[in-house]
This record gives sequence, structure tokens and C-alpha cells, in this order.
Amino acid sequence: MASSDRIAIVTGAGSGIGRASSVALSREGWSVVLAGRRKDALQETASQCKSRTLVVPTDVGDPASVKALFAKTKETFGRLDLLFNNAGTGAPAVPLEDLTVEQWKTVVDANLNGVFYCTQEAFKIMKSQTPRGGRIINNGSISAHAPRPNSAPYTSTKHAVTGLTKAASLDGRKYDIAVGQLDIGNAETPLAARMKNGVPQANGTIMPEPLMDVEHTARAIVHMASLPPDANVLFMTVMATKMPFVGRG
Repeated sequence: MASSDRIAIVTGAGSGIGRASSVALSREGWSVVLAGRRKDALQETASQCKSRTLVVPTDVGDPASVKALFAKTKETFGRLDLLFNNAGTGAPAVPLEDLTVEQWKTVVDANLNGVFYCTQEAFKIMKSQTPRGGRIINNGSISAHAPRPNSAPYTSTKHAVTGLTKAASLDGRKYDIAVGQLDIGNAETPLAARMKNGVPQANGTIMPEPLMDVEHTARAIVHMASLPPDANVLFMTVMATKMPFVGRG
């Protein structure tokens, strides 16, 4: 199947990694369904894309909103070849014991429940279409491996996404659905720009951290998406070379 016939959904497409990945996929000829909370931000992403787009404002933490996203995609394009589960959020960086139940649940809804809701709807479409199958890529983050200080909700959900990636990869085999995860470290987005000025470290100090161009993340997504159905990147880490990840905390 030519890339010009392939359909992708990107969640969290209104900014940062989601926007860069959507634009990169569009450059390769993919038609991209742009999902996210803010319609104006999604429309800005659409204006930068080089191929067909569909803007669908979506709250991934709301099962009804997710169902509507996938129904609109199927109605418009007739199939789905790629889902990039990218949407996510964090809680305020406060001591674990000071987090509210609401703050915890907000992160779980977006980062874990949302990935499950989208994966489930993608399975339903991908297993029933012709040609059968497709690919799902989850945004895992370096936090799927190691926490930052005061990050219990975000770190917990990203570790859980790793488990969901493995389970979905296994369960997707019989439907020709490949599932993988991209763990991203310090991609330069508006959200991560503060790292240049210093962020808390495990030893209690504040230290600036190196960043990498977000385009490297987008290129990794394009590579994973371009593989033939019989090949899969189960896990990939793309990170700023000198960020504090490998080594003592």
C-alpha cells in the first residue's frame, strides 16, 4: 500500500511532539487525523501539513470522545493504518503526599486510560479492514524507565504504558497489528524548554539539562511507521545524548 493511501491518527497533535510527528508523517504522504483538546491548535498543525488532514477535537480521557474520533476517521477515510498514542499530561511537581486525588486521576485518565481507549478502538477497526492490520505506537517517555523527583503520577502511568504496549503487541498478533513504544528524552518543545534553565535532580540540586531537536522524535515515528507489516520496533529510545539518564541519580 502506498503511503498516500495510508491513514494515521495522532493524539495530542496540537503542539510539541504530536505536531512535529503529524507534519513529518504528512511529508511522507500519510493522511493524518489530528486529535487534541484545542481546535485552534489542531488547525494550526493542519496548516503546516503537506497532505490531507482531518481535525477532530478530542479528550482522550473520555471514552465517548474517543469513540467519536475513531468513528469520524472510519467514516471519512474508511480505514486506519497507524495510531500514535501521544497525548498526555503531568501533575504539579509537588511532594507525593501533597498530591490530590483529582490530580492523580487527571494524569491516569490522559496517560493510561486514554491510551487504552484509543488502542481498543484502533483494534476494532484494524482487525476488520482489508488489508487487515495496522500499527500502534505509544509515547512511553524516559519516565517509563526512571522517575524525576515529585513525578509519581506521570512516572506510574508511563510505566503502565510499557505493560500495555507489551500486552497489546501480544494480543494484536492474531490481527496483524504491530504495537511498539517510543521512549523520548528531552525533546525541545514548549513544555520542555524550561530544562535549559535548570530542573530538579535526584540529589536535590537544580541543573540545566541538554535538549534535542523535536524533529529527531518525528523522524523516529516516521521510521517506525514505515516498516512493513512483518517488522516491528517494539521499543526505541531517542534522547538528548548527554541528558542525565544513564548513570547514577
